[in-house]
Amino acid sequence: MESATRVNGTTPPSDDARPHRPEALFFPNQRNTRDATGGRALYGALRSSESTRRWAVRSGIALAVGLASGLLTSDWRIGATFAILTLAGIVVYKSRRESEIPRWRKPAAAQRKTEAQLKVMKQLGYRVLHARSVPGGNGQIDHFIVGRRGAFAIDSESWDKRLPLRNKLEQLYHGRFNKNDRIDEALEEAKRAEDLISTELGRDIKVRASLAIYGPGMPWDSHRLRGVDIITGTKVRKWLRSGRDRLTDTEIEEIYQAAKRALPPRY
Repeated sequence: MESATRVNGTTPPSDDARPHRPEALFFPNQRNTRDATGGRALYGALRSSESTRRWAVRSGIALAVGLASGLLTSDWRIGATFAILTLAGIVVYKSRRESEIPRWRKPAAAQRKTEAQLKVMKQLGYRVLHARSVPGGNGQIDHFIVGRRGAFAIDSESWDKRLPLRNKLEQLYHGRFNKNDRIDEALEEAKRAEDLISTELGRDIKVRASLAIYGPGMPWDSHRLRGVDIITGTKVRKWLRSGRDRLTDTEIEEIYQAAKRALPPRY
């Protein structure tokens, strides 16, 4: 007896015999691509929503301060002035507190202090990368900077302010503790970065190594020791202006882009 599934003398093809959908054959990752695109769009929307919320809160606080000031002084101009000053103060405070270093990395207080100084330098045309790994080594460069005065690698350290810092026969001592190993490590990281970026660019560049130290008092703003500049932490901006190189805007951008490729983010 013929099967009821036969129609016009033919048997429907089995599942295995059915042709694959063209998009499944030629675009196997199409769904994943759509999901990724949708995820990026959702992430962008959430970030935009978060930014809007932050500005709404800031504006609300400034408005409340302005209204209170206006009511107390019976002068709307004074209230408006206080509102503007409050909003400006909030923006400045938040800009100093917010970090470009990913939050999950929990940057140390010293790194945040240096980063705050570098934000000012970025407005002067300096390009900055934070928390970059050095392939071929175990360390990281806390801050890589390139500007008109050259390329710099800064490691930020917070040391006990109760112990003095001194140079004794080309040896850096923090109290009775010899810190030459930390100097050598910073120099090695900078030299390795110099080689990697030079290879990426196809020409030689120089990367100046430094340690920005917060805490102990020092008898100098910056002092070169064993090939590394030891900087008083609060004098980073002054030190950056002491470079002897003279780079053009094009050279700055080329070195910055090469450093982004050669020194991946630290994970």
